[in-house]
Amino acid sequence: MNLEGRVAIVTGGAGGLGSATVHRLVEAGMKVVVFDLAEDRAVELAKTIGHAAAGVGGDAANEEDAEAAIDTAKSLGVLSVVANVAGGGVGGGRTISRDGVPAALESFVKTLEVNAVATVNMTRLAAATMAQNEPDEEGERGVIVNAASIAGLEGQTGQVGYATAKAAILGMTLPLARDLSAVGIRVCAIAPGTMGTPLMLAMPEAMRDKLVEGIQFPRRLGKPEEFAQLVESIARNPYLNGENIRLDGALRFPPK
Repeated sequence: MNLEGRVAIVTGGAGGLGSATVHRLVEAGMKVVVFDLAEDRAVELAKTIGHAAAGVGGDAANEEDAEAAIDTAKSLGVLSVVANVAGGGVGGGRTISRDGVPAALESFVKTLEVNAVATVNMTRLAAATMAQNEPDEEGERGVIVNAASIAGLEGQTGQVGYATAKAAILGMTLPLARDLSAVGIRVCAIAPGTMGTPLMLAMPEAMRDKLVEGIQFPRRLGKPEEFAQLVESIARNPYLNGENIRLDGALRFPPK
């Protein structure tokens, strides 16, 4: 896909991976809607970029908020790329505590909502808009890239909610690609390992060193810019579709 002059939405666009993706797509010649729950941060990031970006506050799992982000994108031009980066863990802990107390169901449901539900909601609404685009010479109208995690493949102790939510995102990649093939929209997902986001870099050095131990090469935290680079690569490569791509330096999560 030729990205020049087209429009993208990045959910979670004010966060570590999201903001790196915003900057990368702008550098590629796109206009970008920074869509984030933290409206002030989304607007501030868009201001620092200038005319090529717009900040929108809202919840990607909420239909009205998602439609508002899409309307903003349409006001900038042709919506062609969506990077669903919004998500994260809510609570956590073992299924039953050492005292035999069951984990809170509300935490599990909320984790699914902010990850899997938000991804599906944004995808279905954006795809309906993309389906109206003029196709290119190969019939392509748009690209959707979803952020999962290797936790969706190798969930650790105490990660039932988060691992389930990210596994759901990985599990929807192929059926979404099959559903949307009829309208020329590709779908891929990225499963990052341990990434050096601002939140991760704020951890004590000893804890960060422990997280790096299982990474094979390069033996360091992943860079948000590397995630963003992969988003752009997926958008540009017309034969990447229905694929879940690990981005982890050959890391495999241990049980704990």
